[in-house]
Amino acid sequence: MHTPPLASRLGAEAIGTFWLVLGGCGSAVFAALFLNSEGTQMGIGFLGVALAFGLSVLTGIYAFGHISGGHFNPAVTIGLAMGRRFEWKDVVPYILVQVVGGLIAGAVIYFVASGKTGFEAAGNMAANGFGDNSPGGYTLMTAAVIEIVLTAIFLYVILGSTDGRAPKGFAGISIGLTLTLIHLISIPVTNTSVNPARSTAVAFFNGDGAPGQLWLFWLAPIIGALIAGATYRFISAEPRPDISGEVRD
Repeated sequence: MHTPPLASRLGAEAIGTFWLVLGGCGSAVFAALFLNSEGTQMGIGFLGVALAFGLSVLTGIYAFGHISGGHFNPAVTIGLAMGRRFEWKDVVPYILVQVVGGLIAGAVIYFVASGKTGFEAAGNMAANGFGDNSPGGYTLMTAAVIEIVLTAIFLYVILGSTDGRAPKGFAGISIGLTLTLIHLISIPVTNTSVNPARSTAVAFFNGDGAPGQLWLFWLAPIIGALIAGATYRFISAEPRPDISGEVRD
């Protein structure tokens, strides 16, 4: 199968990450809590935000997966490289454009949100956090554990769904639904990261302690991804994993 040039793949990763952050974090900022003129709650809540993240990655995979692999997440890129599904030499360029795409989306969200009278970005940009910055007040250790475990599960699903022996054409659906479920589990704990680019995208616009806690939302997802990437071939009895930059469907 022909591999698109690196420039094309990087462009697809940047746009896909932009879309994931805009769809997921944008829904959390604009629509999670919304009151109509009569004071009735019309927001989408945790369920809606979880679906928004899942739909963003699902549609992104089907739009760009055949170009770049549809990672949109540094942890996914690193996990796939560890699992010998992706070239290590392309890891850094992928991560750089994912972070840039996410930051551009964060800037768009901030600009639009600032158009509402009385909006204050501090604490209201869907940033990830622990302790006082956790939606439910969860500690550093519990935040680390949930992010490591859920990122590992996410990578197992990605590796399994894109395995050459898996049913064809369903990878995007299973990955998108898994990300939805992950958010349903952990929004109250950390606001759900499992994606360092997503966390970086809004942390600096959010302020309020989020930039100082950003290290955890790089470290924990990467650890989870490395665990899954290193162990998947033993679980799956995959004899010689292919090195590929594509999400195979």
